[in-house]
Amino acid sequence: MELYTPLLYQWANRLGERGPDGADLVQDVFVVLLDELPAFQYDRQRRFRGWLWTVLLNKHRERRRRTKHEPQVSAPDRLPDRETADPAAIMEEAEYRQYLVARCLELMKEEFHRTTWQACFECVVEGRSAADVARSLGMTVNAVYLAKSRALRWLHQELDGLLDANR
Repeated sequence: MELYTPLLYQWANRLGERGPDGADLVQDVFVVLLDELPAFQYDRQRRFRGWLWTVLLNKHRERRRRTKHEPQVSAPDRLPDRETADPAAIMEEAEYRQYLVARCLELMKEEFHRTTWQACFECVVEGRSAADVARSLGMTVNAVYLAKSRALRWLHQELDGLLDANR
């Protein structure tokens, strides 16, 4: 929920579902996920977000049928139709990857102590050496390596199966 809720709201907005309507649509998607995820089998040949997009789009269409409104789509040229092989075509791969990593980094900040997060971020993102980071944070070099390792292991676990391995 923490990872995908902002993305679902973004997609709902693109479909013209804003405010309470968007919140209701996202809630409808989570109801489906509660039912489906226990039996969900991840297929590496397909994208999880494609399946998630399909669930959201189906719920959106269902809501429109129930209320007998015409879809009010903000960007119709960017929405897949039923014949589209990849229902996640709405987002470019780079945009999705950027969103997912940024969201995981936000969650990582909440998951780890500030110095652990900072040590990992400065080494990995800023490219600073462990020795420089250790000096600036008042840590040993070994502690920086351990913090970086712990945080990256957590990040890999969070992203497992969410990013295409061949990209």
